[in-house]
Amino acid sequence: MSAERPAYRPPEGHRRLRLNLSWDGTPYAGWQSQPDLPSVQDTLHAAFGALTTGAFRPVAAGRTDAGVHAEAMPVHVDVPDTFSVPVGKLARALNAHLPPTLAVLHAATAPPDFHARFSCTGRRYTYRLLAAPQRHPLWYGRALHVPHALDAPAMNASAAHLTGTHDFAAFATQEERDTVRTLSTLHVTPGPLIWEVHVHGESFLRHMVRGLVGTLLLAGQGRLDPATAEAILHSRDRAQAGANVPPYGLYFAGASYDGPASTG
Repeated sequence: MSAERPAYRPPEGHRRLRLNLSWDGTPYAGWQSQPDLPSVQDTLHAAFGALTTGAFRPVAAGRTDAGVHAEAMPVHVDVPDTFSVPVGKLARALNAHLPPTLAVLHAATAPPDFHARFSCTGRRYTYRLLAAPQRHPLWYGRALHVPHALDAPAMNASAAHLTGTHDFAAFATQEERDTVRTLSTLHVTPGPLIWEVHVHGESFLRHMVRGLVGTLLLAGQGRLDPATAEAILHSRDRAQAGANVPPYGLYFAGASYDGPASTG
């Protein structure tokens, strides 16, 4: 019986590539492949299929939901050793077979033990709010329109109660995994038109980021005392927290890895 190959390494006769992707989430049912629905994973895999046979299904740092955008998503793909497209020309070659809503920003050779998901030590999200009395056509499908005034200090006061290592069951939807997570950053940055909610952590529960933003919005609208955020956290009751904000305001902003190529 042959020895088991090291975890996360490409199979024999293949080498690993690392890509950095960006996409508009509007036409996709998320990253993950789903039967009869368009996904980012399947779309990228098909582009590789136009260049070679034998490429494995790509793996991303995170599994975004339907409608969620990505500014910088690290992905790895195992290709045959015979794959002939030079890595310096790979992004352009793949983009020629991808729709306008999805692009490879950069491609490089990856160490054999690099894994886009399991090697990841941190993930960053940004949620964008259009804080203006009237809607703005150029931000349609890109930011949640909030026509009423928001209180940024109240939102950040609520956020302060939620950062750190906690049980985030109150902010997750249909989650069967362990609900303890470490939230390193939760911060609201106001702008003249677009406000940003920055969320950083190692990993997140299903709809956790959208539930956190929905709760901060309640505080920003004066409908939630900032100190109540801690009680919501400890309740572990999803009904106590704010509703999930729509996916179209959410962006996967980047990921972190240990080692020389630490960000993506």
